[in-house]
Amino acid sequence: MSSTLTQPVALQCLDSHGRSVDLAAVLGYDPADPWAVEVSFGQASGTVRWLIGRDLLLHGMTDPVGEGDVQLSPSIDEYGRAAVVLELRSPNGRLVTQLPTRELGAFLGRTLAVVPEGTESIDLDLMIEALSRSER
Repeated sequence: MSSTLTQPVALQCLDSHGRSVDLAAVLGYDPADPWAVEVSFGQASGTVRWLIGRDLLLHGMTDPVGEGDVQLSPSIDEYGRAAVVLELRSPNGRLVTQLPTRELGAFLGRTLAVVPEGTESIDLDLMIEALSRSER
């Protein structure tokens, strides 16, 4: 049985007037899917969830990475602190936000303590069993 790690974070976004607005979000990591981190945030119409590769987040703290629907790059926030710019794109729009590097690094450190980089694996028997149950 795996235990999901979570951490609330405030994503900093710019509103239509160029003012910084915090968007409450939660980072989630399930060791059963060791390559992915979920970023979820709420809207009036429901919760939005994005799966982002853990390796992409790790590299995005120091170098620009990603293409397509997820892109990351290191930056500095409005207070002069290290931040990571996270850009999410979908056919319905685009969200550019940033989060403090310290918070992201602390969360990723917790994930690495549970599943060190390079040791990721999936229990195929467990996955087949779960898929079989969901088809019934």
